[in-house]
Amino acid sequence: MKFNLHLALFFLIPFLSISQTPVSKITYMDSLWKETTEENYKYYRIVKEYYSDKKIYNVIDHYKSGAIYMVGKSNNKDYLNKDGQFIYYYENGNKKTISNFDKGKQTGKQYNWYENGKPKSEIEYIEIKNETTPELNINQYWDANNNQKVIDGNGDYEDLSETLFESGKTKNGLHEGVWKGYGIKPKYTYTENYENGKLISGTSIDSSNIEHSYKKVNQYPVPKRGMNNFYSYIGKSMSIPIAARNTVSGKIYLTFVIETDGSVVDIKIIKGIGYGIDEEAIRVIKDYKYWNPGILRGIPIRVLYSIPITIVL
Repeated sequence: MKFNLHLALFFLIPFLSISQTPVSKITYMDSLWKETTEENYKYYRIVKEYYSDKKIYNVIDHYKSGAIYMVGKSNNKDYLNKDGQFIYYYENGNKKTISNFDKGKQTGKQYNWYENGKPKSEIEYIEIKNETTPELNINQYWDANNNQKVIDGNGDYEDLSETLFESGKTKNGLHEGVWKGYGIKPKYTYTENYENGKLISGTSIDSSNIEHSYKKVNQYPVPKRGMNNFYSYIGKSMSIPIAARNTVSGKIYLTFVIETDGSVVDIKIIKGIGYGIDEEAIRVIKDYKYWNPGILRGIPIRVLYSIPITIVL
């Protein structure tokens, strides 16, 4: 009997495991949004009507206190693939961010506020033909004292988030001239030169005081031999146990981390189908060793991936 393996690949921010209620699914996350136990969590996620067959699922993230952290929708119930409007909140209940997504890709205007409820910025994500990431336009920006520093795309901008501080000038909504900043997770400093929103050159210094030059801010991990080779490898390498060949079909969800040297580690089954097929999927992913690591501002970084593998009779 012939089996077909259908594969899809996604770059992910947090994944969590399962604690079930009759209708919804609740999962627990640590401070880095990684799966943890009920005893050690900082956030928890509820997927509404998880056990129903739907095209879109309502997802609510909470602080440990019970206050709402995020409200949004996902077109997949086993991992967060954002679709539609997302609203983020500070723990005091004030809105932090409103943004929009189309099948996982951010689009349109994003509105941001300070914790005291004062406006912070209006940023717009514009899709560019033949580009994998949208163009970012900074339309309006107010500092913490409610002074407007960017007006209709022109002025001086700065921002501090949980992972990054950056500052520089904007012209017609785009980065212009010299921008400087530093990363918090991971730690690094950088200086970049822009012209009409395009990065001309960048230099970063990592936590080991090593300097890196780059012309692209982000580079996601990719198989050295290309995605087609990766898909072909999985299709040819998966061996379905004899006992499962006439009875089992379904979808396996697993995650793995591409290390800074391109090695594959931390392979986890998020949702399996049993019969030894989950273990076989782990073996196949572990044995594929041909990855280029993710790069952030010239610095290799760890990146989390997810792969759904569908087994069809």
